[in-house]
Amino acid sequence: MVVLSLGGTIAMTSGDVDGQGGVRPALDAAALVAAVPDIAARADVRAHAVRSVPGASLSFDDLLGALAAARSEVDAGAAGIVVTQGTDTIEESAYFLDLVWDRPEPLVVTGAMRHPEQPGADGPANLLASVVVATSTAARERGVLVVLNDEIHAARQVRKTHSSALGAFTSPDTGPAGRVREGVADFFAPADRREPLPVPAGSRWPRVAVVETVLDEAGELLPLISEHTHDAVVISAFGVGHVSATMAERIGKLTASMPVTFASRTGAGGTFERTYGFPGSEADLLARGAIPAGRLDPRKARILLTLLLADGAPLDQIRAAFVVHGGAGRGRP
Repeated sequence: MVVLSLGGTIAMTSGDVDGQGGVRPALDAAALVAAVPDIAARADVRAHAVRSVPGASLSFDDLLGALAAARSEVDAGAAGIVVTQGTDTIEESAYFLDLVWDRPEPLVVTGAMRHPEQPGADGPANLLASVVVATSTAARERGVLVVLNDEIHAARQVRKTHSSALGAFTSPDTGPAGRVREGVADFFAPADRREPLPVPAGSRWPRVAVVETVLDEAGELLPLISEHTHDAVVISAFGVGHVSATMAERIGKLTASMPVTFASRTGAGGTFERTYGFPGSEADLLARGAIPAGRLDPRKARILLTLLLADGAPLDQIRAAFVVHGGAGRGRP
């Protein structure tokens, strides 16, 4: 199997390069693997560095590079892939990879909450657990998985819900998909995988804005968004999909020129479609042409929308994709 490194806390060491102090990505993939001798007892592992940047600096192009490397390795015979990266963006990058990963072999994304020089650094344990999952036949046909703290999460469910705790990653709606127990990947339910999306071939990534509503918010930023600045918008809405009446009017104007999706900002649950009917409710936004994200949170809704637009998907295909990937539209009579 193969470990691909993108950088992040798991690969950081100290070094006062520019007077700012602190740790930064410095260890390559081979060094990460060599630091965990138990890995060699589990599998024949090759390691390659794809990038060496903090998670906050990763780009879609970086993820396409990791995807291409992972595909090439499994096509050459690798039984599974582990991608290491910074935890800041794991929930988004793992979902991006999950939407386009079209191989049966497991692709596992992991990282660390504590850098290697801290007491109790969790990177080695996370890397070993990820190798266990990536080499497990039970992990095949499950798409992309996220493994930290001995928990296995589905990429489409996982969220980073704490800024620094070792148990920062959770799947609020479903719980973990499994756990690593005594060196074995133990899954709690059968695989439930969606059809992958095409890998974008263009050189330009769509510009998808995320606009969050807050108390006493009228959507003042929305008039600044146009087809000249953005290709689509995700509204991070209250509760089951609510905004103020004034913001709803502005959303209605935007839907005439670009796709607008609304998702719940709460982090669990999802959007409704026909329970509330006041101005700014989910039913009102639907009537104005906005697309419900269903169970997808705003960040994952942006990832899905970006990949769809990058492939040139028309509006009806976008709506259908949110039904498949987010469960939107299933509550309608």
